[in-house]
Order: sequence, then structure tokens, then C-alpha cells
Amino acid sequence: MKSSASFAPDRHASISGVLAAAGAFLICGLSPVYWKALAAVPPVEIVSHRIVWSFVFLVALIFPFRQWSELAKALKRPRTLAILCVTAVLVAVNWLLYIWAVNNNYLLQASLGYYINPLVNVVLGMLILKERLRLPQAAAVLVAAGAVLYLTISYGRFPWIALALALSFGFYGLIRKVAPVSALVGLTVETLLLSLPAGVYLIHGYLHQTGFIFRAATHLTLLLMGTSLLTAVPLLLFTIGARRIHLSTLGLMQYIAPSGMFLLAVLYYGEPFTRTQLWTFIFIWSALAIYSTDALWTYRRAESARHEP
Repeated sequence: MKSSASFAPDRHASISGVLAAAGAFLICGLSPVYWKALAAVPPVEIVSHRIVWSFVFLVALIFPFRQWSELAKALKRPRTLAILCVTAVLVAVNWLLYIWAVNNNYLLQASLGYYINPLVNVVLGMLILKERLRLPQAAAVLVAAGAVLYLTISYGRFPWIALALALSFGFYGLIRKVAPVSALVGLTVETLLLSLPAGVYLIHGYLHQTGFIFRAATHLTLLLMGTSLLTAVPLLLFTIGARRIHLSTLGLMQYIAPSGMFLLAVLYYGEPFTRTQLWTFIFIWSALAIYSTDALWTYRRAESARHEP
């Protein structure tokens, strides 16, 4: 039996890990408030600033985190660079679509996309990695598919924003696993690769007086530069949390982000929330409850087996 002295550091690490992960997901969940403040700026310009300023900020973090050697190795490996080129495009598409959705009053669809993302990951694992689905996983996927079908039939239009966000982020995570780099180094390389086209776009806009930075109100300039913090801070908090808490806990906490988006859309921004949408979300929440319960049970069983003599 552990003494209180030996238990304290583990408990402290666990609590700090939970707080860090919760902070990361909470920032993501409340980020629509920030993007809405930039509604006057075209989404492409916002994403371009997010890329360039994030790269500057992330490079500054590489030194105190002592990951310069890993960054240098990643830049020298053609295979790693090729993988990160693909993930860079995926993350740029995801950012652009998300910001466009938020500023065009499709925040509910965006939240739906991030709710179903874990289930999309399960499907991608089955189709691409040939993973076998457990019965609860299959049930959760079918319930989610039924929700999307119900929404499509009832509304007469396909929820493409939600699925595009879920698929782009799902493929991003899937391909990113192949690149042997940490989260910080990986995002630094991705923003580096994207900074050339983004920088050209911003310089062109500035020279032709169509860009907003340094020409519009000061608060818009500061907000555009601050997109780096909205990108890097959640990443760092998530990394800290992932190292200090169980994967099952982290998996359950990921729903904080879409829940924040959902509440903002309905309670703060007043997006239309019909009975059809209510039932769609009830189906999705039910699917996630099945999925999360199964994941938690499987994790605990694996941990018990690992600790058996």
C-alpha cells in the first residue's frame, strides 16, 4: 500500500493533468466567440494569419521545450515531410471550414461535426487500418449514421459541414499517427509548410490594400495576431494533460469542446434549434454514451489484466 507521501505527487500530477486538458478543450469550445469577433475579416485571411503567427509563436516555444533537435531531424526526413505536407493541408481545410461555419451561423453543424469525430475515427480505423469493431462500437456507429440520415431526410439537405469537419479532422489524426514527431514539432512543421502560401496571400493583400492587418482598427490587428495563442495554448495544455491523465479520462473530456460550441450556438447566438435537430443530437449523444462506456470498460479491463500477477 502506498504511503500518503508517495501518493501525493501522483495525485497532484493527475489533478494538474485534468485541469490542463479541461483548459484545452474549454478554450476550443469557447473559441467561436473569438472567431465571431473577426467576422469582418474573410475566413481565408483569418486562416492565413493563424498559420503565419502560429508558426512564429511555435518556433519560439521550440527552444524552451528543448525540441530543436527533433525539429531539425523532422525537416531532414523526406518521408516525414511528405506526411506532414498532407496533414498540413488537412488541418488548413479544417480550420478554414470551421471559421467559415462559425461566422456564417453554422455553429450547430460545427459542434455536430466534432461530436461525431470519435465515431468517424472508429470507422476510419475499420476501413483503413482493418480494425475489427466491437459490438458496442458498431452499435454506436449505426446510431450516429441513423442520426445523420434522419437529419438529411427531415431537412432535405445533407449536413456536409458537420461531416466535412469530422472527416478532415479524422484523416488528420489518422495520418498524423504515422509521422514520428511530437505534437509541438508536428504543428510547427505543418505551419512552416503552410506559411509560404499564407504569407504570399497576406503580402499580396497588404500591397493591394485589401488586407485588414495594420490597415483596419487596431483591435482587429491584435486579434489577428492573437490567433497564434488560440492555436498554440490549447495544444500545449492538451499535451500536458495527455501525459498526466489516463487515456479514458482524456477521451471523455474531449466532449467539452463541442458541448461549448453547442451551448454557445443555442443559448448565446440564438441559432435556430428545431425539434429535428434536437432528436439528431439526442441520437448522437446516445451513440457517444455507448461508445464512451465501451471505451471506458475496455480500458479498465486492459489495465486490470496488465496489473495481474
